[in-house]
Amino acid sequence: MSRGRRHVHTSADDFPTAGRDGPLLEVDDLETRFHTPRGVVRAVDGVSFTLERGRTLGLVGESGCGKSVLSRSIMGLLPSYAERRGEITFAGERLDLLGEDALREYWGARIAMVFQDPMTSLNPVMRIGQQIAEPLEIHTDLTREQIRETVLALLRSVHIPEPERRLRQYPHELSGGMRQRVVIAIALSCGPQLLFADEPTTALDVTVQAQILDLLQEQQAEREMAVVLVSHDLGVVAGRTHDIAVMYAGQIVEMAPTRTLFSEVRMPYTEALLRSVPRVENPKHTRLAVIGGRPPDLVDPPPGCRFAPRCPYAQERCRVEAPPLVEADTPGHWYRCWYPVGTDEGREALERNLAANVPQAAAAVTGDLSVEAS
Repeated sequence: MSRGRRHVHTSADDFPTAGRDGPLLEVDDLETRFHTPRGVVRAVDGVSFTLERGRTLGLVGESGCGKSVLSRSIMGLLPSYAERRGEITFAGERLDLLGEDALREYWGARIAMVFQDPMTSLNPVMRIGQQIAEPLEIHTDLTREQIRETVLALLRSVHIPEPERRLRQYPHELSGGMRQRVVIAIALSCGPQLLFADEPTTALDVTVQAQILDLLQEQQAEREMAVVLVSHDLGVVAGRTHDIAVMYAGQIVEMAPTRTLFSEVRMPYTEALLRSVPRVENPKHTRLAVIGGRPPDLVDPPPGCRFAPRCPYAQERCRVEAPPLVEADTPGHWYRCWYPVGTDEGREALERNLAANVPQAAAAVTGDLSVEAS
């Protein structure tokens, strides 16, 4: 692939050969493994999904479940000791078959990422204006004056006041919210078709979090981007996504349209995540619910369901036989569970565990999920 320069693109319409008739992104049986002194870490294990143009997918799960590694695997941003398998098709082209030089034509120009911590994303010794201009210099044939005007327009679009003054400032001179807006401006500079937002509100206060998420939603609507919004909080993605994929221990354990997921939860892990969301209607000093136990060691995951040691519904079958990803009665709703929530099998399994005084079952019924799973 040649490294030809081009004008700035602001929507998928500017790519006439981008395969608009099919999904923008297709991931098929993706695996990412890290070879470490302790053994092979199965960070992403058999993940498959599709993402249509202009839609937002929420990728949710606890820290360490594989969300960020999945995003970086799709982009090809992995260290040398990582091993990736599976197919990744973006706008009709197989990204998994491309080398690093070819992928550079996609990074920033057609696929971009907003990382968790803007202080580690931004170069501390480069002025803000230089950092936003850099992808424009690489991927476009704009003149220096046109680049400056584009940078100013980008700063205005992400609602940074006094953009002319901000051009000459360094990252340490801006607040956390301002720095994250700069990172978003850099990611949007070349008009990507797909944006990964990897927990973009980490370490920001609640008011600024809402502003950043509103900004991403506004820019997506203007640019017809597809967005993968990575978060550990189902409450964050509830009103900002079309679909949600819940990850646990490197696997997708439930995936559905957002409204369906909240109204027809099937996977006990998803139910536990929902219970752990703080609620404003709760009385003061209400104890926050947590999910007891710990995620499994991905060097040596359990043979059955990976959530079984922490699950209030778990039976003997769950500990020896891994459940497949199956579709529910509602089309597009997939889950990975032998005794799903809201079904007769699930209710009977929970009742058996309650009768046997299984701590996780009692915690799920009382709402106190802070007990330690055995």
